[in-house]
Amino acid sequence: MSNRTWFHASAGQQTGPFPEAQFRDLIVKGIVRSDTLVWTDGMAGWQKAGAVPGLVPGELPAASSGDARSPLSVDLPLWSFLGWCILLVIGNLVVVPAPWIATGYYRWLFPRVYVPQRPNISFAGQVGDIWHVFMALALAGYAGLLGDLFQLAAIPVQAFLSWMVLRWVVANVNSNGQPIPMTFNGSPWAFIGWQLLMFLALFTIIGWAWVLAAWVRWICRNIVGTRREMIFVATGLQLLWRTVAFGLGCLLIIPIPWLLRWYFTWTMTQFELVERTRAAA
Repeated sequence: MSNRTWFHASAGQQTGPFPEAQFRDLIVKGIVRSDTLVWTDGMAGWQKAGAVPGLVPGELPAASSGDARSPLSVDLPLWSFLGWCILLVIGNLVVVPAPWIATGYYRWLFPRVYVPQRPNISFAGQVGDIWHVFMALALAGYAGLLGDLFQLAAIPVQAFLSWMVLRWVVANVNSNGQPIPMTFNGSPWAFIGWQLLMFLALFTIIGWAWVLAAWVRWICRNIVGTRREMIFVATGLQLLWRTVAFGLGCLLIIPIPWLLRWYFTWTMTQFELVERTRAAA
């Protein structure tokens, strides 16, 4: 264990690697506390330091469930996250700054996402990569102003543009400064089909939640290139009641920042990594 290097995360920042001796010194100084997220090679995922046997003096390890799944997690500073959400809305309304704001958001967000056995996540995409796609997406949002038929016609267009953004994002995720060899292989036609199904499901009032859960699972199945695959474990019912609670809470205005962070953080924990048992299709 003395040869291990450690990482820790706090205040939305991931720090490391630290040699074992230096890391334990951080614990003694109180920089790493029992509730600090930590990770080292061999751990299935990020854990609180107090849950790691023998790491923090006086702390009892959490019971192991034996589950091989490793959930993702995210640490979002409240007001910074709210600020980026507002900027994203403004960028789409104004259109021209949309590519810069979206790229800046991904570069801010990804270092705050903690992926088991993938330390120091970052985003390497550049504004010039697909700037035209972000502008086209923003313009497509105004289709409804031209009439209902234009709004309906814009649905497959928006879906195709979103498919392009998804491929770009997946291909530009780094760990420790090195690209993660991931690609999104989902068909654009299937993606458009899911978007249309989602639109139709909205008329059922509640059915959209089950469609969305199935759609996200399809997306995860089509992210390939690594030894582990990502799965989405949330159910339609879980998505439904949390979305309803989020919407009702937002009517009060004041809780919006906390609700945004709560909803996003929960969603992130519904993505888990498991060893692939079959070749990716």
